Amino acid sequence: MTAATIATGSVRLEDVRCRRGTREVLRGLSLDLSERRIGVVGRNGSGKSTLARLIAGLVAPEEGRVTVAGIDVVKDRRAAIRTVGILFQNPDHQIIFPTVEEELAFGLRQMGQAKADAREGARGMLARFGRAGWAERPVTALSQGQRHLVCLMAVLAMAPRVIVLDEPFAGLDIPTTRALRRHLEALEAQVIHVSHDLGALAGYDRVIWLEGGTVAGDGPARDTLAAYRAAMEEAGDAGADL
Repeated sequence: MTAATIATGSVRLEDVRCRRGTREVLRGLSLDLSERRIGVVGRNGSGKSTLARLIAGLVAPEEGRVTVAGIDVVKDRRAAIRTVGILFQNPDHQIIFPTVEEELAFGLRQMGQAKADAREGARGMLARFGRAGWAERPVTALSQGQRHLVCLMAVLAMAPRVIVLDEPFAGLDIPTTRALRRHLEALEAQVIHVSHDLGALAGYDRVIWLEGGTVAGDGPARDTLAAYRAAMEEAGDAGADL
């Protein structure tokens, strides 16, 4: 097993089909994802965000099966939230509690921890990131970048084996993006990162290119990103997708 590989088959999609209305978003998709850092690219509507939500168990495939570390993420939600976490593009679509501590403690409570233990875990995570003073702070008083960090801490508090990122840096300024990237690069968990920012995926172990709900390219980051960039330039879509 190489340094870039964690447990083989940690994320597996088996002949997955998923529709949105009458449109088939993913068409018979099968993937075995074991590398430590995996990027996902593709044009708008290619199925990237649907793939992210499938892996996190937030949507169910109409056909096929999705497992993470052998867990069916749709059928076994309690085990799924211990195993896989997701960070969305917009933190306001993820945060549901008024204070930072409550937000971080929520996932721990969902995992079955007592209220006092969940609170202790939330405060421990804040201290780990040097944000102990945020515990009672209203989430609405934070900047977008700070709310992104709250979402990341909430995910990490549950110690998942896999973290899915769905365009987590969109709309952030450069210093905030750099800070969040440093936090993410230090993670031991497997990361599956959906992004239009090809530079953010350049050093990854593997990149998957989705096109029309199927895999158009899959391999080392350098090769897949080069092929994707060339295809977008040829199609005249470089300005929209790059």
